[in-house]
Amino acid sequence: MIGAGQAGLSASYFLRRRGVDHVVLDANPSPGGAWLHRWQSLRMRTVHGIHELPGMPFEQPAPDEPANEAIPSYFARYEQLFDLPVVRPVNVTQVVNDGALLKVETTDGVWTTRGLINATGTWRRPFWPHYPGQETFQGRQVHTADYQGPADFAGKRVVVVGGGASATQLLLELAPFAAETRWVTRHEPVWREGPFTEDYGRWVVGMVEERVRAGLIPRSVVSVTGLALNDETRAGLAAGVLDRKPMFERITPAGVEWASGERFDADIILWATGFRHDLDHLAPLHLRAAGGGIQVDGTRVVSDPRIHLVGYGPSASTIGANRAGRAAVRELVGYLDGVKAAG
Repeated sequence: MIGAGQAGLSASYFLRRRGVDHVVLDANPSPGGAWLHRWQSLRMRTVHGIHELPGMPFEQPAPDEPANEAIPSYFARYEQLFDLPVVRPVNVTQVVNDGALLKVETTDGVWTTRGLINATGTWRRPFWPHYPGQETFQGRQVHTADYQGPADFAGKRVVVVGGGASATQLLLELAPFAAETRWVTRHEPVWREGPFTEDYGRWVVGMVEERVRAGLIPRSVVSVTGLALNDETRAGLAAGVLDRKPMFERITPAGVEWASGERFDADIILWATGFRHDLDHLAPLHLRAAGGGIQVDGTRVVSDPRIHLVGYGPSASTIGANRAGRAAVRELVGYLDGVKAAG
């Protein structure tokens, strides 16, 4: 298995329960998955929808505890409680065919396996869109992945690009420090009221799953759910901080410019434009479909049933990750047992 975030730990738990010999290769230096890299100012009170791992309750931390400490601590206790075979830090460079086996090449040696569960997530693949003039900008350009806190934006004129939850969270956090801000998105934001229930989560997962079944690149969860309308976002709307503008047409040395000729001089452009799935190590297996994504049925790669993707598409949420871990283990073990019996 590759990756020890929520989806990877869930799958390892179910492999352990079934007595399957396995190893989990994790690139991080310590437990926590992508949560290790979240900005220090992200507190548990603003984290949405953390779902406990199978077999161990998630005791809600104090609202002001940093998320990059509380959740990795939970993951560490989980790994220890169930004695999960995580090896770190190990970077997987590529996975190649080796007859009936798969050869997993890493910075720490080579593993061979009859089956592979990939749970590498997205954090190491920040997406930077390109706009005309981007290379001429004389200010700073940073991505969500590089965000450290609002103090870096004190007294600056800031453009925040992106229509997801991270964009609104960071904008609301840095706006009181910045001299002036602009929020730009490609599409008009859709605001959603009400709790994110498990039933609603299942519906969202189903919507995202349609694309990966067709081999298309997965859409983000927020593209289906919309943005949460809560006390913080209502206050941001009332104050004009979340007064969204359409996407600019070009970037200039001094800032950004719209097709209408309107300009905004900026010191920093913050790209809250999301991430792509970290799957380059699987490229030698030629799994991508014509639509640009990897066609999966549930978690199983249609073109190679030895491989399952968890934390991909519909399972790229904390609720979906647990369910995907269980399903991937059940189906992969069944498939490998069938191959063994046939041989």
